[in-house]
Amino acid sequence: MRVLVCGGAGFIGSHACVALIAQGHEVVIYDNLSHGTTSAVDHISQLSGVDVRFVQGDIRDRTALEAVLSMGFDAVIHFAALKIMSESCRFPLLYFDNNVAGTIALLQAMQATGVQRLVFSSSAAVYGDPDAVPIKEDAPLRACNPYSHSKLVMERLIEEVCEARPSFSAAILRYFNPAGAHPSGLMGEDPCGVPTNLMPYVSQVAAGLQDRLHVFGDDYPTRDGTGVRDYIHVMDLADAHTKALELLRQGGCHVLNLGTGRGYSVLEVVSAFEQVSGCRIPFEIVERRPGDVAEVWADPSRAEQTLGWHAQYDLVRMCADAWRWQSMHPNGYQSAQVIELRPAAPSGGLH
Repeated sequence: MRVLVCGGAGFIGSHACVALIAQGHEVVIYDNLSHGTTSAVDHISQLSGVDVRFVQGDIRDRTALEAVLSMGFDAVIHFAALKIMSESCRFPLLYFDNNVAGTIALLQAMQATGVQRLVFSSSAAVYGDPDAVPIKEDAPLRACNPYSHSKLVMERLIEEVCEARPSFSAAILRYFNPAGAHPSGLMGEDPCGVPTNLMPYVSQVAAGLQDRLHVFGDDYPTRDGTGVRDYIHVMDLADAHTKALELLRQGGCHVLNLGTGRGYSVLEVVSAFEQVSGCRIPFEIVERRPGDVAEVWADPSRAEQTLGWHAQYDLVRMCADAWRWQSMHPNGYQSAQVIELRPAAPSGGLH
């Protein structure tokens, strides 16, 4: 297929592009570069051996989207959403404008140009605090912040379009906790500042770029008292997107969890990262964050049955690939060089 990848210069989008090209698809990237970089596009080309076309544009710009889609596409993959929960609480209008208004513009542009297949990057955040784990797709939806509310509205928009237009098909993929990096070390998660996700923060502590990790609570009803999450390798996510595209040839609207089906605690992630990096990860126990829950992990059986997909990589592999990326890019894509990383210093604090 010829696929427009909106947000393809970001973390998950860039890895998906490599996987798509490896499966014989033609990729065009559409990204406003607010959280992506043209360096990622260059590395996609380097890894795939294909000169990937890049169009700089905003997901909210329906005119620009129509102009691109009119060139002829079989499908769209939508990664172009803002995704930081804490930021969404400070700027809720920004999140609804980009995420919801942007999805409306994309769906309108697809309708105007006759593009009938969409793979959407959603989130397990729509489940909120679950009644039970592992979480199935029919679990209650309890979005509890502007980010997860916007994702839920985006899902509903897509489902409504599928109902109204039988020719339109979609896969709504609810990610759990993406982690890791491309095994080459050429692509990975570049947080462009202080990381908000656990794995890149631990990576920066191991590299000595941050003093220590703050662990938000050690009194949860879990095996070591710290929060448990389902971490999934970004290359496993990328593989699921290629399979979702094939699924859409059958039509319909499909909602699928993407996770490993196993939860790891914060301290287990720290221990695994110390194992692969050889560096000590200093950490400090601090108060819980409002809204955090004890345990969240997926029941991925529907994706296994529907896509013939399951996660291949374990936590140690995620940490090893993340550390390789960190070692080769100590300051993200702007510093693509191999340096010797020192163990993190035990003193100091984070604010």
